Amino acid sequence: MGAVPSPDKFHRELEDLKARLLKLAHLAEAAIQRSIAAFLDQDRDLAKEVITGDGAINDLEEAIDGECIRLIALFQPVAIDLRQLMAVDHIIAELERVGDLAVNIGEEALTLEPPRPVHGQLSQMAREVIKMLEDSLQSFLDRDTRRARQVCKADTLVDEMNRDIIQDLVQEMIAENAAVPRALSQINVVRHLERVGDHATNIAEQVVYMVEGESVRHRCQG
Repeated sequence: MGAVPSPDKFHRELEDLKARLLKLAHLAEAAIQRSIAAFLDQDRDLAKEVITGDGAINDLEEAIDGECIRLIALFQPVAIDLRQLMAVDHIIAELERVGDLAVNIGEEALTLEPPRPVHGQLSQMAREVIKMLEDSLQSFLDRDTRRARQVCKADTLVDEMNRDIIQDLVQEMIAENAAVPRALSQINVVRHLERVGDHATNIAEQVVYMVEGESVRHRCQG
């Protein structure tokens, strides 16, 4: 019979896995921030960098996923240890999708032709969404369910901003045909940002499950 892997070794490898998750989080956050900057500044070169950089996010997500499977098979963890591994695997999937949304926003930046002024609240919505993402990840690192529930609460504000901005842009299109291309592009970006907020909420829900052992999907409250 082979030697039974020690709990200490499992926890060391789990910490290494969390460090790799943190690297993935930094890549995903940076991608969103850079894609928004590319859209607002009409920076085509920056948009192309975001699109090209998505490969690194995908590769790291696949590597971490494989490591999660390996650790489960090798150590057969239970209770909080298993929930931590499951949370990591769920969170990296959410981060990979955030990277995809950054690519989508970057592609919108490439469609713009100057001058293209944008809705006044779009930058604010981007800031709110990025903060949600940062807070959800910090709540994971700190096992802070209070902070995680605040992320869920913040999603309501982002949803309201999403509706308000889209309503304004639809009115612009009704009033002026020439505004249609600009407004449609912004609507796409706003919807992508709203989805980033949803992914941050999903991460927060995973934190609550990891720490408390209770699924709060669709009912996580601040």
